[in-house]
Amino acid sequence: MNVLIIGANGQIGRHIVQKLEKHTEHTPIAMVRKTEQQENYQDLGIHAVIGNLEGTVEELASLMENVDTVIFTAGSGGHTGADKTMMIDFDGAIKSMEAAKQANVNRYIIISAIGVHDRNNWMSKAPYYSAAKHYADEWLRKSGLHYTIIRPGGLTNDEGSGKVKISAELDRGDIPREDVANVIMACLEDERTINQSFDLTSGNETIEEALTNL
Repeated sequence: MNVLIIGANGQIGRHIVQKLEKHTEHTPIAMVRKTEQQENYQDLGIHAVIGNLEGTVEELASLMENVDTVIFTAGSGGHTGADKTMMIDFDGAIKSMEAAKQANVNRYIIISAIGVHDRNNWMSKAPYYSAAKHYADEWLRKSGLHYTIIRPGGLTNDEGSGKVKISAELDRGDIPREDVANVIMACLEDERTINQSFDLTSGNETIEEALTNL
């Protein structure tokens, strides 16, 4: 598959690109915001394109020609305000879904956040972030795309263990970013994850075992 990674310069995005680049059957296309980021990937022999989630749907769709799967890992970041969160995590995500539909992309995988499917579990310090993730996920469910919604817990930079916990609803917990990328890679290969949504934390099961809970 040709896989477009939106947010490829982010920490999870970089893990995904690296893992896809080593895969014999999938080709990563890294979507970044800046020329220097594009050049960094191109120096590694990885195809990279410049895209802006605050641009138009048509501009995003033009980057998805011959793309089979979109992986959305972008985010406004913890140091921006509610306005950027709504424009990137909510509106930007939805525009990328509209673009995927326009470009006839078959599969769409999004990184959301643990608990946002339930308003009672929204983050009290930044409810607008939870709202942005919640409604982007809801739009994706109704989009007609073959979706997978992954809601990881607190993200760490620890080395991935390959041991996770997956369920429709979990207590909050942490997970290495590398293991989030490992789960995404598994979802690409596992049709059981199509049209599924789940929380994700570190656990005691292998990813393959954990996915049987879906």
